[in-house]
Amino acid sequence: MRRKIPSLQALACFDAAARHESYTRAAQELALTQSAVSRQIGALEDFLGIALFRRTRHGVALTPAGADYARQIAPRLQALERDTLNAMAHQGSTRSVSLAAVPTFATRWLIPRLNDLAAHHPDLLVHIETRTRPFMFAETEFDAALYAGTPEQVANWAGTRALPLMDEEVVPVCAPGLLKHKGRATARATPLQISQLPLLQQSTRPNAWRQWFDAMGVAGDHALSGPRHELFSMTAEAAIHGMGVALVPTLLIEAELARGALVVACPKPMKSGRTYYLVMPDVAEPPPALQAFADWLVGGLLKRPAHVKRSRLRS
Repeated sequence: MRRKIPSLQALACFDAAARHESYTRAAQELALTQSAVSRQIGALEDFLGIALFRRTRHGVALTPAGADYARQIAPRLQALERDTLNAMAHQGSTRSVSLAAVPTFATRWLIPRLNDLAAHHPDLLVHIETRTRPFMFAETEFDAALYAGTPEQVANWAGTRALPLMDEEVVPVCAPGLLKHKGRATARATPLQISQLPLLQQSTRPNAWRQWFDAMGVAGDHALSGPRHELFSMTAEAAIHGMGVALVPTLLIEAELARGALVVACPKPMKSGRTYYLVMPDVAEPPPALQAFADWLVGGLLKRPAHVKRSRLRS
């Protein structure tokens, strides 16, 4: 049976025109003439039997039906483009994992280790996009997610199973020159001294310093003060430039500590209450590529508790 689908060229023209609300800018993006874009959209309107745009004094604007159609087709065109790029990248291989990941963990921890994955599985490709919150796998193209959260958050992620990877431990760090006592650099500071230094805040963890000072038995009157940054990578970079003390997971600043750009300001780490998980749809048998990726995660690069076995991934 012939599918009721308009031409891809018409959809591409409509998508570009909808994003810009301009036939001219859509034509520039697609390397077409304005009249060609107009003809394609006209043909699409005839095919659908609805008006997608209305003329305005300044050009065109989406009709309500056009705006609704644009919202529906945009993610499908993106998925089609992604699938096409995947097919081109595979060059005959069908093993790939589409992974959603919290951004700093992906940048600072996972990506530097992917060469090892390639050495063990040269035909396995990992495509990474950033996501920080739970989502419905059925509504995306993701095979799995690397997620940082509490056990309760993971338990409430409907339709999934989660493989715990590592607990998150945070520690105060700063630039080497920030710690000074009577004009002389000192290697370490006490929790009380930390409370008197500029504190760098994580906007997604507004109570992190308060929790750390409570755990150390220090009042920490300025625990909520200081500039706020959304990502740990931003907070770490601010600390490197001497803007204050950052409270960050040690696993995300391994390189900075190794090269001396950051130092541990106070050797008093604290469990944050969060764990890094590999989250995947709750199915009886994961795809072979995902199984291979999970086995790689569990089987050597992570210092895993002995009770976590490969069987945890399968039913």
